[in-house]
Amino acid sequence: MSEQLKVQGMTCGHCAHAVTEELGALEGVTSVSVDLVPDGVSTVTVEAAGPLDQNAVRAALSEAGDYHLV
Repeated sequence: MSEQLKVQGMTCGHCAHAVTEELGALEGVTSVSVDLVPDGVSTVTVEAAGPLDQNAVRAALSEAGDYHLV
């Protein structure tokens, strides 16, 4: 199952790496890719075994930095 998330707050490759690492650690996630739009809304594609828990996604984004779903 693939989900596309719209994430605000990422500005550089380090941000994308932090988000990829935190979301990749969620249960069932098999891959994460980021289409970075510095200072805009980036698209994060997450492949997972099933639907993502949106609260867990928000917590992972918060753990990675000051990033928010839009």
